[in-house]
Amino acid sequence: MNRRSRRLGVLASALTLSVAVTGCGRDDGGDGDGGGGAAPGVTDEACPDAVDDSKGCIYLGTITDLTGVFKGVGEPFTAGQKAFWDQVNADGGVGDYEVNVSEYVKDSGYDPEKHAELFNEIKDDILAVTQSLGTAHTNAILEDATNESILLGPASLGSNWIFDDISIEVGSSYCTEAMNIVDYAADEGGKSVAVVHFPGDYGDDAMVGARIAAEERGLEFTDITTGTVDGGDDQSAAVAAVLKAKPDYVVIATSPKEVAAVVGGTAQQGYQGRFIGSIPSWNAAILASPAGPAIEAMYLQASSFPTWDADTPGMEKMRAAAGDTAPNDWFSIGFSSGYVMKAILEQAIEDDKLDREGMVDVANSLTGIDSEGTLPEGTANWAGDPNEDAVRVTQLNKVDQSASSKVSVAVDPFTGATAEGYEFSEPCYLMK
Repeated sequence: MNRRSRRLGVLASALTLSVAVTGCGRDDGGDGDGGGGAAPGVTDEACPDAVDDSKGCIYLGTITDLTGVFKGVGEPFTAGQKAFWDQVNADGGVGDYEVNVSEYVKDSGYDPEKHAELFNEIKDDILAVTQSLGTAHTNAILEDATNESILLGPASLGSNWIFDDISIEVGSSYCTEAMNIVDYAADEGGKSVAVVHFPGDYGDDAMVGARIAAEERGLEFTDITTGTVDGGDDQSAAVAAVLKAKPDYVVIATSPKEVAAVVGGTAQQGYQGRFIGSIPSWNAAILASPAGPAIEAMYLQASSFPTWDADTPGMEKMRAAAGDTAPNDWFSIGFSSGYVMKAILEQAIEDDKLDREGMVDVANSLTGIDSEGTLPEGTANWAGDPNEDAVRVTQLNKVDQSASSKVSVAVDPFTGATAEGYEFSEPCYLMK
């Protein structure tokens, strides 16, 4: 049973993949190479700045955050994706095509409504969306994308994506990540845990995962919300709540700005516990803030992706492609995500299915890909049920001034007892 046959009703009411594609693509004379004729986003005309102008072009869209609270993710992630495809194109492209990820890059400013507006602006001109940053933001375009069979690459780790057949998620969900954090805390002797988190899909996904693990392991649990997304520097309420609860460990699912405010604020008032942040909570720039010393001493980052310095063939290629780009793990994850879309495109071309519905079919037939060590084990297993789909590993990274991206592995990838035994039946954030 694949993902299509068991998608949640809350995400799929009135949706169907049998609806005919209504968007029309760039004009290629009607003789494109998709399985059913010309496909939107696929042209016989060469890409702008093509390496080989005898090849056609596949256009992939990006809707990201270049100016909002997560611009520190969106900017390097987008640059990493471009570096990946620049290298693919230099090496001959995919089949008779090169791939363009620059023509249709849009900045949502981390606003779900604007995200949806921008999707409508570009959807007729692209084959798929290679980056859609934000869980609520990607949910805002999910109905239209499903109706038109437009494959989405969420730059988001909401646990909902394992239930959806047009989403090519990579990595462990925020929910799974938080389960593993709490299991680690319990294994280290922790008796209590709090979660400081944004309201909404991202923060709630982490909170619910932590709560599930805390209940499973018998830890005292405290739920602390920042009140608003992009709460900024004024985190006095969250700081006060942490100091009152005095947890041994704090899971933090915010942006880096709030990490600096909460870690710095609690440390200043004598808190001596540990913070372990969801993957989006980290940005090396916060080490330059007044909270830098406290972060270095008290903070670990949870992730399921290799760090910049990882010794794998794919990460070596990433570093070569980055050139003079300052080391940034979001750049490397953007680069790594390209392996998934490349595998889908190559299989679609081989199967004569280079159109939107063909891409969705190919994605849902995959049982894994070779990412050359850039993505966690289990990535792109989308042919089975949610528990088979879900990546469950987490590693913990420590602040390391000698590391290229200022973090290095403190705890090797592991799957805690809670995540190992958990059966996903609905997105975690719906259980808040």
